Amino acid sequence: MSGRTDGGTGRYHAGWHRAIRYVAQRMVLKPVVHSVTRTSVEGLDNLDGLERPFVVVANHSSHLDTAVMVSSLPREVTSHLAVGAAADYFYAKWWTKLATSMFFNTYPIHRTAGSSRRSRKRKGLTQRLVAEDVPVLIFPEGTRSRDGVMRAFKPGAAAVCVSRSIPCVPIALIGAYDAMPPGRSWPVEGRPRVRMLVGRPMRPRPGEKAAEFNDRVAARVRTMLEMQTPYVVADSAPPPAQPGGQAQEEAS
Repeated sequence: MSGRTDGGTGRYHAGWHRAIRYVAQRMVLKPVVHSVTRTSVEGLDNLDGLERPFVVVANHSSHLDTAVMVSSLPREVTSHLAVGAAADYFYAKWWTKLATSMFFNTYPIHRTAGSSRRSRKRKGLTQRLVAEDVPVLIFPEGTRSRDGVMRAFKPGAAAVCVSRSIPCVPIALIGAYDAMPPGRSWPVEGRPRVRMLVGRPMRPRPGEKAAEFNDRVAARVRTMLEMQTPYVVADSAPPPAQPGGQAQEEAS
């Protein structure tokens, strides 16, 4: 382990918490996800050789997104994975904080500016976790898309990768919006299909700025969504606009 487990990060290393999450994610959450959706996963071979720490990013259009990922990604990826969750939404009540912690190993991300010492301390939690070899899952859009269309990525996740020289795993989620759009507390009937496309890990280039790496990561996720495959060669942001102008269903 490359860092210390101080600053309130002990839970993210605790064996007892990993054991609880294993039961919650694999024995409770996964059967539920597969009973209400037809979830398939493609591109898991892209994760071969991946080592901690790393950052996982994905497009975000449904509360189903995190459940699909933590219950479908390999155990080697999820066993230590911490999920960034909006503090104003998931940490507002003790029971939502407890539930998301148990099922998703969440940590608070503050989406609004704050000047308190506690707020500033929590804003650095992502950096502290990866410094302690804890991989993190972040939705760079910052909130769910209200129409299913991927929005611009904020550079926070890319900045972590650049500052620590660690890989970013891009994931494209297809069908989650239609399966459980914002406003619903349960997926629609009929076991809608949800596809998770796991792209090849990306690394910051020497001297690359966070904004530049963020553009490349966003472009990769967008390309996977458009091409509907995790196997793409695109590794750069699209040129600036000119003025004027099937995998088998995963076994349950």
